[in-house]
Amino acid sequence: MVLDSSAVLGYLNGEPGADVVATHIMAGQACILAVNQAEVLSKLSDWGMPIDDACAALSKLALPVMPFTTELATEAARLRQPTRAQGLSLGDRACLALARQQQCAVLTGDRPWLDLSDALGIQILTFRPASH
Repeated sequence: MVLDSSAVLGYLNGEPGADVVATHIMAGQACILAVNQAEVLSKLSDWGMPIDDACAALSKLALPVMPFTTELATEAARLRQPTRAQGLSLGDRACLALARQQQCAVLTGDRPWLDLSDALGIQILTFRPASH
């Protein structure tokens, strides 16, 4: 399971559905892409957390961090057109590219991604309850 930045942030913030993210993390079934790790750390810093503390918080999760390779960069670029209508960022597309490469599911809090599952040929799940 590839975790999007929103899933990791949702877990760290105890948002509704954080238990879904926790299940995958605790089972050792989750990873994060280095690009998304940078997004999480940046957002925590935006919220006033010192970078060293943010790194420590993320480190405690023991999530494997996958490198952003040339192949993933190419795949993220390839995903630009089919995801353009949803307004996905580079980080979003990089996350989806990793899931496609690893042939595994993605866990996100971004509901618009759900519409892309069939078109991209990957399982996209949201951790947030339907009411959020």
